[in-house]
Amino acid sequence: MMKKTLIFAVMALLTVSAAVADEGMWIPMLLNRNEAAMQRAGMRIAASDIYDVNHASLKDAVVLFGSGCSGEFVSPEGLLLTNHHCGYSYIVSHSTVEHDYLTHGFWAMSRAEELPCPGLTATRLVRMADVTAEVLDGTTPGMSEQERAAVVDRNIEAVKAKYTDGTHYRAVVKPFYYGNQYFIYINEVFTDVRLVGTPPSNIGKFGGDTDNWMWPRHTGDFSVFRVYADKDNQPADFSKDNVPYRPLKHLEINIKGVDEGDFTFVFGYPGTTRRYVTHDAVDLAANVENPIRIAMRDIRLDNYKAAQELSPALRLRYATPVANIANGWKKWQGETLGINRLHGVEQKLEQEAAFRRWAAGKPEYATVLDQLEKLYGRLRPVDVRRTWYSEAILASDLMQRASLLRQLYQAGSDNGRWMKAAAAIDRSNARLFADDDIWAEHLKVDRRIFVETFIAAWRAGQTPYMDKKHRTEADVRKTLNRVFDKSILNNPGRFAAFMSRYEGSEADRKTILKDPAVELVNIAYAYALGNYNGSEDQNKLYNRLNDSINLLMRTYIKGMMEQYPDSNFFPDANLTLRVTYGHVQGFRPKDAVYYTPYSTLDGIIEKENPDIYDYVVEPRLKELWQKKDYGRYANSKGEMPVAFIATNHTTGGNSGSPVLDADGRLIGINFDRCWEGTMSDLLFDPNYCRNISLDIRYCLFIIDKFAGAGHLVDEMTLVK
Repeated sequence: MMKKTLIFAVMALLTVSAAVADEGMWIPMLLNRNEAAMQRAGMRIAASDIYDVNHASLKDAVVLFGSGCSGEFVSPEGLLLTNHHCGYSYIVSHSTVEHDYLTHGFWAMSRAEELPCPGLTATRLVRMADVTAEVLDGTTPGMSEQERAAVVDRNIEAVKAKYTDGTHYRAVVKPFYYGNQYFIYINEVFTDVRLVGTPPSNIGKFGGDTDNWMWPRHTGDFSVFRVYADKDNQPADFSKDNVPYRPLKHLEINIKGVDEGDFTFVFGYPGTTRRYVTHDAVDLAANVENPIRIAMRDIRLDNYKAAQELSPALRLRYATPVANIANGWKKWQGETLGINRLHGVEQKLEQEAAFRRWAAGKPEYATVLDQLEKLYGRLRPVDVRRTWYSEAILASDLMQRASLLRQLYQAGSDNGRWMKAAAAIDRSNARLFADDDIWAEHLKVDRRIFVETFIAAWRAGQTPYMDKKHRTEADVRKTLNRVFDKSILNNPGRFAAFMSRYEGSEADRKTILKDPAVELVNIAYAYALGNYNGSEDQNKLYNRLNDSINLLMRTYIKGMMEQYPDSNFFPDANLTLRVTYGHVQGFRPKDAVYYTPYSTLDGIIEKENPDIYDYVVEPRLKELWQKKDYGRYANSKGEMPVAFIATNHTTGGNSGSPVLDADGRLIGINFDRCWEGTMSDLLFDPNYCRNISLDIRYCLFIIDKFAGAGHLVDEMTLVK
């Protein structure tokens, strides 16, 4: 037992006393602090080549793609690469059964053929600045979190105005280290972004959900867009008069490729990590939230995937929800396994024990962990209710639309609010009611999801409002089927007639309230997020507890920085531009198995199975493989590389990020992590944590040799 404890103590110490191996997501403005370490690791450029406000630098070639991915400019004419899964919803939106770009791919052979994507944005960072003093001006140590937040929010608005008034720029201020530090990001937001090209799904999503998060990968996960601007090269809404944007910097592309051991760095917008949380948060994720999420998504995926096999129309109808649901479902499984393999809860406890010893006798820090434990004890049952509500009660389309209808009821006669809620319902209905045959099949699918996820919540004791009238599971099933049959939401004709005369009157609102699906979602909401039988408002309690936890975490991480003053602490990801660096490197996922760091087209052929949709190989791709017609994109062995892995620390939001070599040249497009290392949002293990990237040579090969869109490659700057 003592040996095991010592191991955990050493691991815990390493997680905070130094950046272990290639862990870390570094702020580009402060990258000079990492420059020497990066150059020792193999980088041949300077930190100023990556981020510079006075000269064009690599940061000018990287964008936030939409609201949660990254992308990179690869031509002087605004051509942009990102992941296929990042552009997925826009590819689907342009697809019909007759013109199914998702299945068959799409390539614009001229600028006139490029497809507008309303709502899609590309955000370029102009510069960033530390505004901590300005944001915290007027705050005091004795303030409550709510009081402090009011002052901080007011200051943030003033700071944003100061930096952007009189310009076309937009600004966002983000907290770091739980609010110990604040940075402002001044951005250009481009709103005219057009789809240029996407490979067929059997390339862009090869391996489907089975291969998702797994290595080896053989997925051509990329899509091509172009950013447009006005004649002055400034952001502008879509117009036929707009011209391709001329970026300050576009990435050169290294078609020589990479070898094991080569230095790499990823430059993009990682979304969320919680690297410094305590053992309670790790336990809550691994042993409470994740099992619920996984089980409920099992039900949804089984039903959606079965329906997709029935027709091309249903495959297209469920493509986006399946992709969205499956991504988290697979990730949470790997995260839980990784936490358990690392004994993550015990590791955190050892780290906390070291902090307690250091904090003894220091009034500011001595009780912070005790207070956090008490707060998490109160948070746990509240969090369980919320998780069941979001993953089970709202699993079906019926209950999601009932939730929207509930919002319409709450809006009352407030025209702005109810019009917004009504528009959301209309968008949902347009998607669901477009085709009678699809609607009929969808009702069957949605009924099963509605009943089975709700029954799971009932078995878990998370629907006490059902207990008075329902003694058995059969009673609950009978009621649920009655709700499904009687709701106006499942009768397109009746619902359309109701919405056409809706005015927000008291009579209209009563009609909503009487709908059985709305009645059910109302009481479920009251239990999970509101007041149920006089209980404390669960949503307010949840927010208050989290506010208190964040307040204490601010103190805890400040203490850790004092505990280890020589450490270079990286801040948690928060969808701001970051640099992470590492090396191309394989790993050993289990005994007697070694994963080499790159995959090839040969592996696609090995996986081919014409009877399984996700493993169908495109005939043209197979023909090129048979002829070994890889052009200038083959590696030194004559193979066609597809993907590679490296030790860069990435997370959601890094999808689409450029992966760069020691000279800052593009070698890949980040698109995933290895399943064994998905716990890296909470715990980083250098033995297992690997990011998965599309080899840029495969991307170019597909564009040029497969699709015959070599004019796009001609725009790019290729070096060897």
